Amino acid sequence: MRNRLTMAAAMAAIALAPMTAHAAPKPAPAAILAPATPEAEGFSSERLKRLDGYMQGLVYQGHLPGAITLVARHGKVVSYETYGKKAIGGAPMAKDTIFRIYSQTKPVTGVAMMMLFEEGKWRLDDPVTKFVPEFAHLQVYKGQNPDGTFITEPATRVPTMREIMSHTGGFAYGLRTDQPVEKAYRDSGLLGSKTQAEFLDKLVKLPLASQPGTEWRYSVSVDIQGLIVERLSGMSLADFMKSRIFDPLKMTDTAFYVPAAKSDRLAALYIPDPKTRKLVPADNFMVLDVTKPPVIASGGGGLVSTTADYARFAQMLLNGGELDGARILSPGTIKLMASNHLSDIVMATPDASFSPAKGVGFGLDFAVVTDPARDGTLQGEGTYSWGGAAGTWFWIDPENDLFMLGMIHILAKDIDPALAKISDDASTLVYQALVDPAK
Repeated sequence: MRNRLTMAAAMAAIALAPMTAHAAPKPAPAAILAPATPEAEGFSSERLKRLDGYMQGLVYQGHLPGAITLVARHGKVVSYETYGKKAIGGAPMAKDTIFRIYSQTKPVTGVAMMMLFEEGKWRLDDPVTKFVPEFAHLQVYKGQNPDGTFITEPATRVPTMREIMSHTGGFAYGLRTDQPVEKAYRDSGLLGSKTQAEFLDKLVKLPLASQPGTEWRYSVSVDIQGLIVERLSGMSLADFMKSRIFDPLKMTDTAFYVPAAKSDRLAALYIPDPKTRKLVPADNFMVLDVTKPPVIASGGGGLVSTTADYARFAQMLLNGGELDGARILSPGTIKLMASNHLSDIVMATPDASFSPAKGVGFGLDFAVVTDPARDGTLQGEGTYSWGGAAGTWFWIDPENDLFMLGMIHILAKDIDPALAKISDDASTLVYQALVDPAK
């Protein structure tokens, strides 16, 4: 199932790569987990170098300006490497480099939601109208008239909170334009709304792409979650995350913008040219202005962070909701989030993104491996993960007590076949180095 050709090509090219390229002096990392030798945590140092070679090969070949990878097991960091540069022709990549993490914001918003869940403020099968009454009269797309206007029908029922957290509520996103409702979302300027009231006003005028609970569709559901966090907590999403998540976890560089004093640490953002596949500076609707606080903090994709910060977030999840004495969630809540919440109806739809046949389900703001063999992965059953639009990725594997982060800064990376499966390729290279899983 997984394409290894791009990995093999990059590995072959490494023989020509200057292996000292990422050995430039690096600043000390931010507060991070304790280091350990790979062998102490069951890895082979020699085999783990294949991950370094693969990443350095992508940089050397021009697929990436730079990158950072981090692998941790049993709460110890066994690999933490920088490659290339923060910007083409610029300074070397540093461990304190700040990245736009886009949709890796979603699991953070999910954690915020589940903190309120633990406080008894909502239940999974509550109708979303209990918290967003503006959704009381949603319409569903049925087709188009000759003049291009939409034919709609009323929603058969209101989406539930579980569906809002698993992208099965029927909402769309507008990140693509190959389907009429998706194009309508894009054309509406929904994601550029200046206030929550404007966001809701635009959203309720757009039809759902499908009836609630009938298909998985990547959507604005997590921006809706951000709005619900604000309504239930009485705080802005940014303030809630800072006071309830980032400060307790000592995530000092994670926020919805980059202060001027840290601006030189921000990685430049690139996109492959569709024709030449050469990297060019990204300049489209996805390039958010992160130089100042946003008018709306996007729960679906607005955060910036560092490798060290997100590693602390990931370790908290792997620990069952706690890190260094800061308890964010209970172990049972983490298990609930990382369980498959898709119904049989959703997983049986034609071309379903997640299904038993594919070995992957979807939880509460995470994808979840339900059958490693069918998924074609070495990851353990129950591994949960997600990534961001600029190519960042992470996975958390409770069965093997490990996690990985990959930080890059390339929008629309799938334009370049060498980057399309970077997280899958990196996964194989991590697990082939785990030679003593029982250790």
